[in-house]
Amino acid sequence: MSFTLALVGRPNVGKSTLFNRLVGKKLALVDDRPGVTRDRREGDGRLGDLAFRVVDTAGLEEADPASLEGRMRGQTEAAIADADAIVFMIDARTGLMPADRAFAALVRRSGKPIILVANKSEGRGGEAGTMEAYALGLGTPLPISSEHGEGLSELYDSLREALPEQTRRAARLAREEDDRPERPIKVAVLGRPNAGKSTLINRLLGEDRLLTGPEAGITRDTISVELNWRGQKFELYDTAGLRKRARIDDKLEKLSAADGLRAMKFAEVVVVLMDAERPFEEQDLRIADLVVREGRALVLGYNKSDLITDPHVVGKLREEADHWLPQVKGVPIVHLSGLTGRGLEKLLEAVVEAHRVWNIRISTNALNRYLEEATDSHPPPAVSGRRVKIRYMTQPKARPPTFVIFCSRADAIPESYLRYLSNGLRERFDLPGTPIRFTLREKDNPYDRKGD
Repeated sequence: MSFTLALVGRPNVGKSTLFNRLVGKKLALVDDRPGVTRDRREGDGRLGDLAFRVVDTAGLEEADPASLEGRMRGQTEAAIADADAIVFMIDARTGLMPADRAFAALVRRSGKPIILVANKSEGRGGEAGTMEAYALGLGTPLPISSEHGEGLSELYDSLREALPEQTRRAARLAREEDDRPERPIKVAVLGRPNAGKSTLINRLLGEDRLLTGPEAGITRDTISVELNWRGQKFELYDTAGLRKRARIDDKLEKLSAADGLRAMKFAEVVVVLMDAERPFEEQDLRIADLVVREGRALVLGYNKSDLITDPHVVGKLREEADHWLPQVKGVPIVHLSGLTGRGLEKLLEAVVEAHRVWNIRISTNALNRYLEEATDSHPPPAVSGRRVKIRYMTQPKARPPTFVIFCSRADAIPESYLRYLSNGLRERFDLPGTPIRFTLREKDNPYDRKGD
């Protein structure tokens, strides 16, 4: 990206709504209550012919640096330091607040180009607040409506004026098309609250990019960050902790959980992070089962393993994983510690390998040699005295590996026999841990004249 734009202001002025408008997707959670955004969220913004990086930040508040609000402010200040320009937002309907004046002085000290935006200016209700914004000394306020998309052409002109060199380069880059873009592996990190998801991603990045702390449920939005490891690009999604649905009463927590599940659907590999002191709890298994049913590659992260001293734990975990998750037998388990950095190389290696297996394709000849051996050694059971004939198998698609079996009586093949075939495929073609899907089809009977 050619330049980075940070959206800054006190809570509930509409930063996340503008962020969603610029990236063209509803990536950031939006709610009427203040303080929904806690981490800084980055996305690829587009405005006219300009392509740029846009950063949504937590609302600025005065707070003790050690408190959660203080750490949120630290994330915002880091975004300001990294940005090429700042969009400072106020709420035109409420007018200037004391916090607006205090934080206007903060962004002015950064020395970065500042675009003053008076949001929620639709109709006449925002005129007075827009005029008040002159008192901040940040230049002419730009009246916009993030929700309705009003004033974006003026924002475009202001960006061109504030960053002439960068915007010219951005317009040129946006016109260039890369014929072979190298796509990153999309990895979502899921788990129960306080399993250490944000701490793990911070350690992978080598910086305190995501907000962490002892409080459970800090992460609300699904945050996307990029990582380059040994030349392999990753797009990592940090998600809110997932509790049992029956325990979720708060509307915002429901939105956060839905956002995390949406990230799982867009991911290619999902790391389910378990607490080493309480692994394979019911909620861990529910999350893993959701991942498998969605057809995503799965890696189990055994986090906080530095707290475990039992030398036999490795063998126990393997047995428990295969017992509780037989549908993905052999799923990789990585012992790691997001706090100390232990096992992170192995985690990324496991993600790359799981992605490779998830994309694997097997030739029809090899599949049918396996099928012949499997049915000879263990034929499908007869139903009502009639044998089931399995004729051949093919793989029409990967991601996850999906196989079509042509047979005589599709409805008569029991699930237990499909599990037998699935486990055999895993062993023969080295497919540990990836979901395997079957579709059963009956070959047309040439003597069936019902359609005549």
